[in-house]
Amino acid sequence: MNYKAYIYIATLLLSIFAFSGVNFDHIIRKNKALEARILVMLLSIGISYLITNFITDFINVSSIIKG
Repeated sequence: MNYKAYIYIATLLLSIFAFSGVNFDHIIRKNKALEARILVMLLSIGISYLITNFITDFINVSSIIKG
C-alpha cells in the first residue's frame, strides 16, 4: 500500500495544476483571494482523494481478474 501515497501526491499536484487554469473571478467576491485559494485547495484535495481511490481500486480489481 506504499504506492497509494505516491499516487495521492501525484494526483494532488495534478489537480492543483488543473484548477489553476480555472477562472474563479466570476464566482468569488472581490477582496476574497484567501478564501478562493482555500476553496481551490479543498477542491484539489477532494478530487485527488477520489481519483486515488479509483486508481487503487482499479489496480486491485485488475489483479483479482488477472489471477
